[in-house]
Amino acid sequence: MADLWVFGYGSLMWRPGFAYAESVPARLHGEHRALCILSFVHRGTEAKPGLVLGLDKGGSCRGVAFRISEPDRDDVLTYLRERELVTNVYREVIRPVRLADGTVVAATTYVVDRSHRQYAGKLRREEVLELVRNSAGVSGHNRDYVLATAEHLAAVGIEDRLMIWLAGMLGGESGRSV
Repeated sequence: MADLWVFGYGSLMWRPGFAYAESVPARLHGEHRALCILSFVHRGTEAKPGLVLGLDKGGSCRGVAFRISEPDRDDVLTYLRERELVTNVYREVIRPVRLADGTVVAATTYVVDRSHRQYAGKLRREEVLELVRNSAGVSGHNRDYVLATAEHLAAVGIEDRLMIWLAGMLGGESGRSV
């Protein structure tokens, strides 16, 4: 069995939660990063859903590819499935990603299931802001998730206009219990 590659595009970039042998900038073609998933567990509840990132059809996405050594492969996959497949709004897939050096590897990643009831699709900015401002789940405030993700994207040179706008709108607000 070989090493495992995992593609992260959101919180996996700044909080992978697993041991890895290396992490490198990477690009996935055919899908893009989008705040398109209503969170009923990690960053919201069914009564007050949050909004989290998913990979949605079209375009491309810059992120991070993590190489997992073969001995850690099964443990990391178990961890990722427990983390990402809580409500099955994501589908685990293997996609080719291009590493910074031009090498293409097959990476495990999680794409949105557009037929799932938690798929929000494309929302207006004001709708996104309202959901993010007013939700929290077992992993904390949705606001904190968005700010941490926006900060990390900026730190690695990834420009995401919606995340930049949201961070500006949320930056002066303090987290609150919901």
